[in-house]
Amino acid sequence: MKKCADALGGSNFLLGLLEAMKEKRPNALMFNGCRIDSKEASITWNKIVFKDKFDILEEIIRSHKSSEDQDFNILQSDSEKKKKKILNMIKTLAPIEFTITPLNTEKGEGFNFKIFETIEDDYVKINPIFAAMFFCSVEYAKKALKYEI
Repeated sequence: MKKCADALGGSNFLLGLLEAMKEKRPNALMFNGCRIDSKEASITWNKIVFKDKFDILEEIIRSHKSSEDQDFNILQSDSEKKKKKILNMIKTLAPIEFTITPLNTEKGEGFNFKIFETIEDDYVKINPIFAAMFFCSVEYAKKALKYEI
């Protein structure tokens, strides 16, 4: 998160963008314009996420929010029917790429990210930057930005 904030011009720029994203209801991912602007930055993406795919993604993220396992595989499912829905969602959402750019290019170069960090035959991992941007609260993001290793 800290590297992303630095590429945008600082923590306040990233937090401002997150606040603008949280204003979109029910979730910024389903926003028709595929673009959200704040005072200092903007995020764009190349495809609308429809509610059925969003619901599957949200269920996965919410159900494993408290997981301590950083390498959580979203394909781990008890039900074959549920696994098939997850695979379909992955195929649909994998090409989506998000671009975050500062409005003042002197502040930073911005950054890109995708929904999935790893996609292999039996292993798919959600990008933690994506999860933080679209599913975590602004307060949680503030804590993540202050966290030092």
